[in-house]
Amino acid sequence: MADTSTQSIQVHAPLARVAAVICDFPRYPEWAESIKKVEVLEEYEDGYAAQVGFQIDATVLVDEYTLEYAYADDLSRIEWHLVEPSKTQRSQDGSYDLVENADGSTTVTYTLAVDLAIGMLGMFRRKAEKMIMDTALKELKRRVESLPAT
Repeated sequence: MADTSTQSIQVHAPLARVAAVICDFPRYPEWAESIKKVEVLEEYEDGYAAQVGFQIDATVLVDEYTLEYAYADDLSRIEWHLVEPSKTQRSQDGSYDLVENADGSTTVTYTLAVDLAIGMLGMFRRKAEKMIMDTALKELKRRVESLPAT
């Protein structure tokens, strides 16, 4: 059974811009250091990605896997799950919850539950999860805030 971890960060941009970066999967390798290749495998009728294949190399973890995505109508929630087990993961469920603040910024809450196929002591696992989430949120924030306001 996978433990769930949650972290939040404030991004100085409107919800729509944050959601646009999250949903632009083919550009992930431009700003997410450990993601080496992304391919949208299936799309919904509205053009949003339904299944996305990832190749990652996070030094200690190299993997290829496919995630299936679902979206709230207003993009305030983007969630995913692992389609089938990979070399290193039995399961993965995650989400981004986006809340637009009165000052025009967006609070992004990242929730992740991963059941690894490889053994790892609980203390090291929690440290690895924290590092992965910290990095993902900081890279997302940096990418969104570096884009010109539209």
